[in-house]
Amino acid sequence: MAQVRALYKITALLSANSIAAVNNSDTRMAGCFLTGIPGLEHLHIWLSIPFCIMYIAVLAGNGILICVILSQAILHEPMYIFLSMLASADVLLSTATMPKALANFWLGYSHISFDGCLTQMFFIHFLFVADSAVLLAMAFDRYVAICSPLRYVMILTSKVIGKITAAALSRSFIIMFPAIFLLKRLHYCRINTIAHTFCEHMGIAHLSCSDISINVWYGLAAALLSTGLDIILITVSYIHILQAVFRLPSKDARYKALSTCGSHVCVILLFYIPALFSVFAYRFGGKRIPRYVHILLANLYVVIPPMLNPIIYGVRTKQILEGAKQMFSNPAKGSK
Repeated sequence: MAQVRALYKITALLSANSIAAVNNSDTRMAGCFLTGIPGLEHLHIWLSIPFCIMYIAVLAGNGILICVILSQAILHEPMYIFLSMLASADVLLSTATMPKALANFWLGYSHISFDGCLTQMFFIHFLFVADSAVLLAMAFDRYVAICSPLRYVMILTSKVIGKITAAALSRSFIIMFPAIFLLKRLHYCRINTIAHTFCEHMGIAHLSCSDISINVWYGLAAALLSTGLDIILITVSYIHILQAVFRLPSKDARYKALSTCGSHVCVILLFYIPALFSVFAYRFGGKRIPRYVHILLANLYVVIPPMLNPIIYGVRTKQILEGAKQMFSNPAKGSK
């Protein structure tokens, strides 16, 4: 019995030393492992098919939309310039996530370096905030066009559009750049396995053995000061737009104004509703909503709105349809 007790003490001491060694080590050098969609690993190959088709549609649809806007002089107006910016951000957002997810689904290549994970996280959140800023700029464009049509050309000059673009990019950078240092300051002592197809801020923070309270509060503040503020300003803009529209004396004028804003409203709903649902389901759904539902929503969110945006604008906007026909029928003439 004495020998058994001594052996037990030695084993416990070795286990304690092993745990202490792991806790004192930094596992960032080993990188991170993205598991894909937890609980649906056996369906990864099948899930990759619709995701691949949607990603190709994103590249093709938004690429055509950008080419049409750039090649047709009649579309060199603020509304369509902002639309081309939205299409560019959509392509980059999907490209920041889908290639890695598809490599995981097809090849089982789940490893990513820690710095690579931080880089992916930065660009995903940066592009999301930039997308939201472009939608706000588009709402401002519609507000000026409908509420102050005589001053539209004077207000939204090329210089003003350039300043709006610079402000959108600067705000996105300022909001998301500190997140890199907030994650780098943490100590990582576990196996860095992320139950997701891509890296995001809180997913990386939860790998840490340190206190992540600052990360939680910073993430919440960043969301409220960017996306939350944008939603409020867009809502206020459209309240004023609707008031101005219903004061128009002509029924045809009201219909034309509502039709012009309809495409933008559809894009706004496509952008914010899945995102807000995913955020609130993740934070408050808890165990009531399976983990794989959260991951599927997050992946669908980065491909479905970018895929549908060109379709919505192509179908609902006569100028873009005519511009596309002109570009494909007579490219040389359309570029003049």
